[in-house]
Amino acid sequence: MTANSEYLNELQQQGDFLTLSRNNEWHLAPSAFTLSNGTTVTIHDTGVIEFQPKCATTIDVVLSSAIHGNETAPIEICDELIKRIILGDLQLAQRVLFIFGNPQSINIDKRFVEENLNRLFNGHHTVEGVKMNNERTRAAKLEQYVSDFYQRGGQQRERCHYDLHTAIRGSKNDKFAVYPFLHGKPWKKSQLQFLLSCGVNTVLMMKSPATTFSYYSSFVHGADSFTVELGQVKPFGENDMSRFAKTKATLIALISQKEVIYKEFDASDFELFAVHRSINRTEHDFSFPFSDDAENFTGFSKGDLLATDGQTCYYADVEGEAIIFPNADVALGQRALLTVIPLQLTDNII
Repeated sequence: MTANSEYLNELQQQGDFLTLSRNNEWHLAPSAFTLSNGTTVTIHDTGVIEFQPKCATTIDVVLSSAIHGNETAPIEICDELIKRIILGDLQLAQRVLFIFGNPQSINIDKRFVEENLNRLFNGHHTVEGVKMNNERTRAAKLEQYVSDFYQRGGQQRERCHYDLHTAIRGSKNDKFAVYPFLHGKPWKKSQLQFLLSCGVNTVLMMKSPATTFSYYSSFVHGADSFTVELGQVKPFGENDMSRFAKTKATLIALISQKEVIYKEFDASDFELFAVHRSINRTEHDFSFPFSDDAENFTGFSKGDLLATDGQTCYYADVEGEAIIFPNADVALGQRALLTVIPLQLTDNII
């Protein structure tokens, strides 16, 4: 029996693709097998597994986690879904591609190994004069796996990608989603209804292109794509999984039902924000005046100091300007802080 057939046999018996990926941090030989219910299972690489049901219906779904390896709750959710599918406890109605983005960073319990993977998509993995590393190579491969998955599904099928994360800091709005910049295309009520069903009623509307995985799928493939933040980072085993019950139930419905009926759209159900500005770290001497436990969506009064970058000071220029994703330890040139302001829905929604 070859090593390849040994791991396939174990995978079919236990469904533990996460452990298999963690044991093969950067590469796993492609292989495939068929479940008793007719679903074809294709392993494209470590952390990348595709399920093609015998009678797929209308949606091609990408569910990614571990783009940052220490964000464990989404990893645990996807791990459970993969096991249930392989063991026959969950019958699929849609094509699904699961991605554990960075297995080595899971193993070392860090956001990344050398470079933040979520700053390397939409072509940013290959930059002239910048040395390649494992994460840059991985970003290029992940883009290709997503591209191949959608292309094999065809143009007539709906496409969606939910990139599941947890935030470094706590948040006044515990769960929230980031809607990538759509270049003038309308927001979709159906996607906001899906997020609400997941227990996410706070949505941040981006106003410029990004390097994130969700923006890549939205911009390049026209997918309904979001970065979904499901609370705060915690180690494996310390997540209260009951807090993710709505999210998990909605994801299961999405991939196992031919059609999901969500609550009727009501704009008052949502708290929406628009990006006001992005503050990058350009100097080694960079700091925030607020404490490390200051929560996402904390608002500041006009004139309050928000960040100091060398000799440059940034002050709130709008009353109630709120902080998102503050991280003073990012690499030079990268975003250290987003600020947001409340947003009202416009006519650009369908």
